[in-house]
Amino acid sequence: QDKDTKMTEFWLISAPGEKTCQQTWEKLHAATTKNNNLSTNSKFNIPDLKVGTLDVLVGLSDELAKLDAFVESVVKKVAQYMADVLEDSKDKVQENLLANGGKVITMLYLSFEIEKSFKNYSSSLDTVPFLFIFKGVNQIDNDLKARASAYNNLKGNLQNLERKNAGSLLTRSLADIVKKEDFVLDSEYLVTLLVIVPKLNYNDWVKQYETLAEMVVPRSSNVLFEDQDSYLCNVTLFRKAVDDFKHKAREYKFLVRDFQYNEEEMKADKEEMNRLSTDKKKQFGPLVRWLKVNFSEAFIAWIHVKALRVFVESVLRYGLPVNFQAMLLQPNKKTMKKLREVLYDLYKHLDSSAAAIIDATMDIPGLNLSQQEYYPYVYYKIDCNLLEFK
Repeated sequence: QDKDTKMTEFWLISAPGEKTCQQTWEKLHAATTKNNNLSTNSKFNIPDLKVGTLDVLVGLSDELAKLDAFVESVVKKVAQYMADVLEDSKDKVQENLLANGGKVITMLYLSFEIEKSFKNYSSSLDTVPFLFIFKGVNQIDNDLKARASAYNNLKGNLQNLERKNAGSLLTRSLADIVKKEDFVLDSEYLVTLLVIVPKLNYNDWVKQYETLAEMVVPRSSNVLFEDQDSYLCNVTLFRKAVDDFKHKAREYKFLVRDFQYNEEEMKADKEEMNRLSTDKKKQFGPLVRWLKVNFSEAFIAWIHVKALRVFVESVLRYGLPVNFQAMLLQPNKKTMKKLREVLYDLYKHLDSSAAAIIDATMDIPGLNLSQQEYYPYVYYKIDCNLLEFK
């Protein structure tokens, strides 16, 4: 499939049955494929649902619009969080965002089991599918919030610790750099200081450190570590000369780091980091699995909502008895404008009935122009671009 010409956007449309619904499908297919393959098409079969009164349908149309927006937002959130969790492996996002085990974009499965699942709703259109879809997707939304919060917390704590162990010698934790033998410990009179010496000033340090204050132990300084700009050096001196030494060192741009060697604390830090890192690894697999399963659930629910909207809108537009063919089109990017023209020519004759409905001064939600472009045929966009992550 050529990425440049295929849109990751689908148009779910419906038109009244001609002599038969098959004929409606053949007509559309011929018109869009004969010149320049304007789109890839498939039938989208929606089973007959029990239709209530016109008032019920108008109310449903409004409710479904809200439900559609809600379910789409959850699909987006789950997909976006999958991208966040996979961090550096953004290229793996697509293979994890599957619905019913098939790639979302392959579209063949899109009208998948709609027929089967709607057959479970023996009652009329106005109640069961709604509650069923809303409850399911609402649950996913709530679970996602809880799981994301827990995982983000863990990730944040780990990042803070990692940040402490990175960065320049002026700010980073020194616990993983220094060793016990770098220090004079447990002495009543002597203390070892850690000093950050800019590389440019290192020769000055070697010349000067023994004389920066009285009572510095000769040849007690070694380079323990270096980063791009500085060396970390130790130096041992008498406790009572520390303030004097710090003051003098500053004049030469040598910075004494505030550091006490404490094995217990350093060990605790290291253990905390290992614990968080292990926890994160442990939670990663189950979280990705949860996201995969629930992305599929939410996406399928979303397509169900689209199917319900097409059904309701088609009955409102084309009247009873129920007689329409729903079709799924995947437009080619370069010829979308042409495709719109072909569809308009094919269905502009439907506009007289649409005009009659509008004249009836009744508020038909599907014809609310501010919310959605109006076409003479029923049209809904399924925008899978929301699943593209760079």
